Amino acid sequence: MLSILKQDSSRVFCVKPPGVLSQAAPGQEESMLSLLERQLGGPVWPVHRLDQAVGGVMVFARTQAAAGALSQAVARRLVQKEYLAVLRGRPAQAEGELRDLLYWDSARGKSFVVSRMRRGVKEASLSYRLLAEEGGLSLAHVLLHTGRSHQIRVQFASRGTPLLGDGRYGGGAGPVALWGWRLSCPGCEGVRPFAVSAAPEGALWSPFRQAIEALGAAAPPAGRPRP
Repeated sequence: MLSILKQDSSRVFCVKPPGVLSQAAPGQEESMLSLLERQLGGPVWPVHRLDQAVGGVMVFARTQAAAGALSQAVARRLVQKEYLAVLRGRPAQAEGELRDLLYWDSARGKSFVVSRMRRGVKEASLSYRLLAEEGGLSLAHVLLHTGRSHQIRVQFASRGTPLLGDGRYGGGAGPVALWGWRLSCPGCEGVRPFAVSAAPEGALWSPFRQAIEALGAAAPPAGRPRP
């Protein structure tokens, strides 16, 4: 049973468990889409995605009209996506913005930081702030500005601080320590304001529990943009 955080006649906010596909192609294994439709007893439409290895907050539309409005808001980057990540090591600066050119290699299923713009290369940017450090690990709060494949994972890995458990990018074996913590839309045209968050659970995050709770307490409510 999926955890439903909030729902109304046009939207449903839920928690995607790590390892579950956001949306499956025909013939693939079960996904959030099929699980939600079975749980809610009606159709839902996807408007964004999370990597299969990543868990966290997602929103799905419950009507085609809502799907159009939400998809447009996501495409215009009006929906803010915030993540929590456990990094191996510590970035050079406690907070900052990372900007890169990323190339997605579909044959290898990986993104790469490249030095020049060419076909298939896209700009990527994010902001981050360190919240806590423990035992050679750092907890980062990440605000995504662009939505590229494996963006957070490859941008930090390229700077020598891969995500814990992210074996694809040098973070070692285990579950990937990345969580979609919060979705917010303080004033998107055609979309009612919302802000929905969910803290990660489990031993992976327990050393940083106090910092995560403090972040949640300081988060602005829906309709009030972050300063």
